[in-house]
Amino acid sequence: MVSKNIKTMPETVLQAENLTKIYKSGSKSLTVLDDVSFSAEQGTSLSIIGPSGSGKTTLLGLCAGLDVPTSGTISLMGFKLNKMDEDDRAYVRNQHVGFVFQNFQLLTTLTALENVMIPLELRGEKNVEPKAAELLERVGLQERMHHYPSQLSGGEQQRVAMARAFINSPKILFADEPTGNLDEENADHVTNLLFTLNREEKTTLILVTHNLELAKKTERVLQMKGGRIVEEKSMKVLS
Repeated sequence: MVSKNIKTMPETVLQAENLTKIYKSGSKSLTVLDDVSFSAEQGTSLSIIGPSGSGKTTLLGLCAGLDVPTSGTISLMGFKLNKMDEDDRAYVRNQHVGFVFQNFQLLTTLTALENVMIPLELRGEKNVEPKAAELLERVGLQERMHHYPSQLSGGEQQRVAMARAFINSPKILFADEPTGNLDEENADHVTNLLFTLNREEKTTLILVTHNLELAKKTERVLQMKGGRIVEEKSMKVLS
């Protein structure tokens, strides 16, 4: 098992080197990622953009330890994810990573408050309700915390998902099209909350999006096409 005594955080929290991902079906193969390398430092923000099928969501999944590359290496918080089994990768995710997805991925049988509590309960922590309630207040849902997902709007569900993502004080947050299912007003609200929480918590943000205006809010933008990074831009002047 992974040692649980890691106390120091490296300056580079994510390092991807020569990542390739090939899916095979019988005699056919599809290269989704082709020799991709990049890094992200503590407290920075980075977006990955590109057309559908460019490999950006696959890249995010590999960097978060949700899948393993065909070849190449991924170092997250100093852990070599490509050399770990799923149990150890899950431990690293639960200790250091937060997720925000396009489709919210809330458990429908749990209230907003109970959904937010899940990551800390999976750690075996006790008395986590006050922290979950405090985070729901920070995202403006103090009056909705005992509602179920079906009783919440899309924007409210995504705010619950953000509270859940931040409850374990992640060192790095992966967001996959976080405003993709929201109207413009809710998308703007969720975007402002995401960057405010990220700044306050000093979290590294890795964002996958089709939204160029959203991408411009991050410090760096990686443009993908055909499974490769074809361009990198610094957006600091626009943030």
